[in-house]
Amino acid sequence: MIAHLRGRLLTKAPNQAIVECAGVGYDVAISVATFTSLPAEGAEAALHIHTHVREDQISLFGFSEPQEKRLFEKLLTISGIGPKLAITVLSGIASDRLVAAIRSSDHASLTRIPGIGKKTAERVVLELKDKLDDMAVPVAEPSGAYRGPAGDDALSALVNLGYPQPVAQKAIETAMGKNPAAAEDFETLFRAAMAAIR
Repeated sequence: MIAHLRGRLLTKAPNQAIVECAGVGYDVAISVATFTSLPAEGAEAALHIHTHVREDQISLFGFSEPQEKRLFEKLLTISGIGPKLAITVLSGIASDRLVAAIRSSDHASLTRIPGIGKKTAERVVLELKDKLDDMAVPVAEPSGAYRGPAGDDALSALVNLGYPQPVAQKAIETAMGKNPAAAEDFETLFRAAMAAIR
């Protein structure tokens, strides 16, 4: 199984990266937090990889931090949560806030994440509350070094999470209206837009 990739970052998007290693381009699904921590396209990137094997498909899920990968793998142990929903969860809330929400049985925060309903939130808390002791140290937030067309990337990320484009655009406009500085930072803008949709 592939556990780690280091190579040239060919392309990156809020939910996908293609990393070239020894002439082979690996298509890796990533979270928003990992996207913001990646270097510019063409630079060397390293990702911790979870290889998910199904009867008809092998998928790679990449993480900039090993703790985010461990949290992803813990989410996969819950009935009803597959890898795509797990990556959506990690895109919808920062890892340290997710751990805190699970530990404090904060169902309200969990149900704000796309794809997580009340029953799934209850299952997540019930099954993981006592299994996160090894995650006492919060996952570091990305430094916000990414700069660029944050609005376009935020729109793409929201649409990829399943929100209709007009709803996503309105949420981004609302977020920029409340905090004009958010327009300069993708992750800040994305999280503010997610809050505006709720």
